[in-house]
Amino acid sequence: MTPIWPVIVVAGAGTYAMRASFLAIAHRMATVPPGVARMLRQIPPAALAAIILPALVRPEGHLDLAQPRLLAGALAALVAWRTRNVGATLIVGMGALVLLQHL
Repeated sequence: MTPIWPVIVVAGAGTYAMRASFLAIAHRMATVPPGVARMLRQIPPAALAAIILPALVRPEGHLDLAQPRLLAGALAALVAWRTRNVGATLIVGMGALVLLQHL
């Protein structure tokens, strides 16, 4: 038997144990404390900002504050904040980007 097989078996057993332990204690996680729930609500916006912001301020790999993506993104953020309408945000943001790139 080659030395890789024990590693594969231990990794598989560890993965199974982690998943089974979550299922075993899932009933305890039915109620989340308010502080944890408040913190968990902040994760999606933070992850989205971490993905979007570098594409707006560093599209070519270097800092560029005078480029169309940043202005279109700021305009889309303003529309999203004021209207809370995803469709309007997409239309204004993409329209501004296309218009600014052609200018």
